[in-house]
Amino acid sequence: MSQTPKTPAKTSVLDRVHLPSDMKTLSDAELKKLAAELRTETISAVSETGGHLGAGLGVVELTVALHAVFDAPRDKIVWDVGHQCYPHKILTGRRDRIRTLRTEGGLSGFTKRSESPYDPFGAGHSSTSISAALGFSMGRELGAETGDAVAVIGDGAMSGGMAFEAMNHAGHLGKRLFVVLNDNEMSIAPPVGALSAYLTRLYAEGPMQDLKAVAKGAVKLLPEPFQEGARRAKDMLKGMAVGGTLFEALGFTYIGPVDGHDLDTLLPLLRTLKARATGPVLIHALTKKGKGYAPAEASPDRGHATARFDVATGAQVKAPSNAPNYTKVFAESLIAQAKRDERIVAVTAAMPDGTGLNLFAKQFPRRCFDVGIAEQHAVTFSAGLAASGMRPFCAIYSTFLQRGYDQIVHDVAIQRLPVRFAIDRAGLVGADGATHAGAFDVGFMSSLPGMVVMAAADEAELVHMVATAAAHDEGPIALRYPRGEGMGVDMPEAGQPLEIGKGRVVAEGARVAILSFGTRLAEVLKAREALAARGLAPTVADARFAKPLDTDLILRLVRDHEALITIEEGAIGGFGSHVQQFLMEQGVFDRGYKFRAMVLPDTFIDHASPAAMYRAAGMNAADIEAKVLDLLNVAVARRA
Repeated sequence: MSQTPKTPAKTSVLDRVHLPSDMKTLSDAELKKLAAELRTETISAVSETGGHLGAGLGVVELTVALHAVFDAPRDKIVWDVGHQCYPHKILTGRRDRIRTLRTEGGLSGFTKRSESPYDPFGAGHSSTSISAALGFSMGRELGAETGDAVAVIGDGAMSGGMAFEAMNHAGHLGKRLFVVLNDNEMSIAPPVGALSAYLTRLYAEGPMQDLKAVAKGAVKLLPEPFQEGARRAKDMLKGMAVGGTLFEALGFTYIGPVDGHDLDTLLPLLRTLKARATGPVLIHALTKKGKGYAPAEASPDRGHATARFDVATGAQVKAPSNAPNYTKVFAESLIAQAKRDERIVAVTAAMPDGTGLNLFAKQFPRRCFDVGIAEQHAVTFSAGLAASGMRPFCAIYSTFLQRGYDQIVHDVAIQRLPVRFAIDRAGLVGADGATHAGAFDVGFMSSLPGMVVMAAADEAELVHMVATAAAHDEGPIALRYPRGEGMGVDMPEAGQPLEIGKGRVVAEGARVAILSFGTRLAEVLKAREALAARGLAPTVADARFAKPLDTDLILRLVRDHEALITIEEGAIGGFGSHVQQFLMEQGVFDRGYKFRAMVLPDTFIDHASPAAMYRAAGMNAADIEAKVLDLLNVAVARRA
């Protein structure tokens, strides 16, 4: 039974491990003690920083075994996504910084090449590890100074098509490659440990060329009580091919299932494979997310992502909420629309909780679809639903929607199918950093013919934009909104469809007009207050739409003001670029009109709090104020 670790913890073995090379002198008994101490250290660190706890706890023994057997950094251990990499970071020279995880200037929550030579490949999105590891493997074959390549991929990430594309290629090439399938979802019969130990002995004793035959015939050699567990595990991974699992059909030697928490199984197995493998091998390891920490094991998500928490109780330390969460506002607004229209359905790609669609699913279980980590499929599936006459809302984080862009272009936009894209986590997202920043969706969506692109300035606007999307059947439409709490504005009783392509003036002023797209509007209004104190209060408008543009509003702002500034939470090539193109075509710049576009800088911004990231981006109220003063050539004393 899992026990909550007591503090302060004694870490006599972990204290001796500064790099993986220090593990080579440890006995197997000491490695077991190291794993226990590593689990305690991981829990302690994440309790102070918050982060992805459950995944790391599930791979503690795997991490110890991989680093004890392989020779990183020459051997390349590639962690898929990176959620599970915290124990890896502790063992690879970063223990002294582990309590800076996901904080400004601290360690990344994911693997990151620039952070350590022990992170051979960066990851924030899933299903990439096998492709990358295969690249390392073939680099070795072609003479690169590298050793073995090991991809550690979760069962959820295996639902991403890219993983199977990589396995298909690896099987075709037939070169030495190790893939560890970290399976924390499957539950099979109790004698898994005995089965694992039995198979391990077979592998350790038999010649490597017989390994595939052993794997196929092992079930028949087992005592009857053990056979059912093995069959269930193998059957759950059956492919269409006759006579073997899908992995075997793809050219891999399949080994498993093995107990991913049993070092007595993992160590001899990995040592045997390192000594004898010649081609691609898949090790199917059964693990438990949150393993060894009772509060995580008892949590519905097994402690996937947590705020700071109390180690003794698992209780999370969260700041009190002052305003509704954007994601929840979206979900509740969609539920309200779906109650009135049975054609409304919802689609997400393995993020029902993150997108709020878990709430929708409780109300309408038959009308909500989680397709797994498969954004491409999610988009085209939504297109098919739209073509059938349904009204699909495809809810995907901005950073993940990038993965389905070809399908957005080819399957949705060209056919003008009315798929509603709910783009969560738009803009800079904080602790997850550059891999999860929603910086590019305005540009890549607004460039598509027939696509309507909206951004909510606050939570009330989001309610209206959900209603707008629900009513829009003329083609695809997207609405974007950020992570976190809203502005605390008064909420409407019900959403009302907005007129497509029409913005609104929020505050009348003079000389300069600021046209905001998205939730920077709050910072614009703060800047206006500061400028008003100088007698320079600008006009402020909320564009609402990046496409189609409200050209009447834009021309009015140009006509009545000597300068125009646009601002958006996105990279260059988005809303401001579209406004600039329109004004250029109108000849506005021919007479020397002053125009500036405030966008995210042309760099990837490292993890920090959202406020710090926007400060680094130069997009807070003080920056907006300075931009106005500079544009008007108003000299001001520099702030200390």
